[in-house]
Amino acid sequence: MGFVIVFGLLAAGLIVLFMGSGEPILGLYPDQFAQATISAAVAVALAGSLATRFRGRFGEALRALAVWCLIFVAFAAVYAYRFELQSVADRIVGELLPGRVTVGKPGEASVARRSDGHYVIDAQANGVSTRFVFDTGASNVVVRAEDAERIGIETRGLAYNVSVSTANGMAMAAETRIATLAIGAIRERNVRALVARPGALHENLLGQSFLERLDSYRVEKDRLILRGKAS
Repeated sequence: MGFVIVFGLLAAGLIVLFMGSGEPILGLYPDQFAQATISAAVAVALAGSLATRFRGRFGEALRALAVWCLIFVAFAAVYAYRFELQSVADRIVGELLPGRVTVGKPGEASVARRSDGHYVIDAQANGVSTRFVFDTGASNVVVRAEDAERIGIETRGLAYNVSVSTANGMAMAAETRIATLAIGAIRERNVRALVARPGALHENLLGQSFLERLDSYRVEKDRLILRGKAS
């Protein structure tokens, strides 16, 4: 019998929605009416299940109903605050796994903000995992001398004749190219870069010579989202 009532509620709600032609139903918009119908059907199914299982045990039925109500409220709260919770989760991930790149929509990659306010990105430079700090103020990608050899850049014979601004002040760097620089599914080739003198730079910088090749970059809820150009 319970199944028949539930099915009848859902069928009646569906018929009313089809006949409503998008107009408000009992003061509710169609999507709100659909949600109310489904909620009523779930409530009837739950009540029928409790009545059958706890027949003659009214106290136990009330306790079980209270538990289900709490579960429902908990799920509703999680859904209502899903964006805030996502932001908190992103911050936690950013602290536990700084630089971890998340692939979202096709052609997009994102990272969480670090506690110091910077965005640290785990990229692939010439196929080698290399960490960069997102820096819109840097005109070029700048690589530490200590990382240059590791990613296959020959540093012997480089001419350190380009002045660059770093957290430690001005430093000299040498012009070079990175054959491939990839972040998630975003991949750029022959990227203009600089190699800083040994000891001049604490972190690699992801500057405009890479960023200007992107379709866009933006910040949403403590996440940096990079979007590559469609190939």
